[in-house]
Amino acid sequence: MTGSSDKSAFALGDGDIVINRPKEGEFYILGVEPGGPGHRVVFENEDELLTPPRLILRPKDGGFPLLKAKPRLRQTHKGRTVRDLDSDFSGYWLVSEPLKQVFESVDPEGFAFAECEFILHDGSVGPKHYLCDVVRILDAVDETTSKIRILLKDSYPGGKYYSEGSAARFAFKKDVVGSAHVFLTPYNSMKVFCDRTLRDALIEHGFGKEPNTRGVLLEDAAALGLYTLPPSYWPENR
Repeated sequence: MTGSSDKSAFALGDGDIVINRPKEGEFYILGVEPGGPGHRVVFENEDELLTPPRLILRPKDGGFPLLKAKPRLRQTHKGRTVRDLDSDFSGYWLVSEPLKQVFESVDPEGFAFAECEFILHDGSVGPKHYLCDVVRILDAVDETTSKIRILLKDSYPGGKYYSEGSAARFAFKKDVVGSAHVFLTPYNSMKVFCDRTLRDALIEHGFGKEPNTRGVLLEDAAALGLYTLPPSYWPENR
């Protein structure tokens, strides 16, 4: 499917015969919990590690470039620091050692990590942290049964972009997902999807669970519109 500069299309999944409807409790969007006061941790040697003409460290195709030195992060305010999962580090997540261990225990091939030098506000060495990237890309979204907006534009990678909106419902092609527990789609590199196995492992270890999510956001990919409602309506709280 190709598109011009101003076309858009909708895949609503509301036909008379639907084989693979979005199903709650199977796949989740994994991300960083928004809000909070901010971590006040700076990427101190970012400029030194960049590969021109890139303005961020993360390459266009993901993963890590050859690093000249260990990424160095510094806490600039006492009492303000990163959570177990945080963002805005030159295109990468920043993850704690405990969260890294969960990721690696479930899907070691789905993630890439770069260990950081983490310096506290008083100059002492802080706990281990890692830049983190999801490196598996799968064309696994079932466009015919998902309720998503598909923008078509020649400048998008592959000519299209998934713009899910506030009431999106994703269905996935199970044969494409296979044994993968975490992946990106080629048509929206900002969305990380995970399966129930990884979601349950995170919850079991105290990540993504209210009242203290530790920075991890888990949203049911088949019920995103429900997350605008009070928590009692959310699938995991029923």
